Amino acid sequence: MSEKIRKSEEEWKKELTPDQYRICRKKGTEPAFTGEYWNSKEKGVYRCACCGNELFSSETKFDSGTGWPSFWEPIKPENVETEEDNSFLMRRTEALCSRCGAHLGHVFDDGPRPTNQRYCINSTALKLAKDEGKSKG
Repeated sequence: MSEKIRKSEEEWKKELTPDQYRICRKKGTEPAFTGEYWNSKEKGVYRCACCGNELFSSETKFDSGTGWPSFWEPIKPENVETEEDNSFLMRRTEALCSRCGAHLGHVFDDGPRPTNQRYCINSTALKLAKDEGKSKG
């Protein structure tokens, strides 16, 4: 795993768009069916919009019907961290970039086989690197 990236809130604000900052640094969400990648079929590697960490492959993307990009597993388990999220009077599991701590979305236990996981991710937290294929290693 790469070394952790730590920046001040002011540094993040300068580097990110207002939407990226709101979603990735302040744990926001984008409206369903509005993000750039929710319905994308393009091949490549989805990287963290904040730090470029490899997060998901298009090979594990599926249509969950939720309106957000959904994946059944990360490229590497250590690239996406999870923690309990009890906001909005709900019990959920938050998905975070392990390198910079960016809020990505949430993970649920209602996905397809083989993992039965659904990583429900904000498009704004992602940047598709087209034609990279599946990550090596």
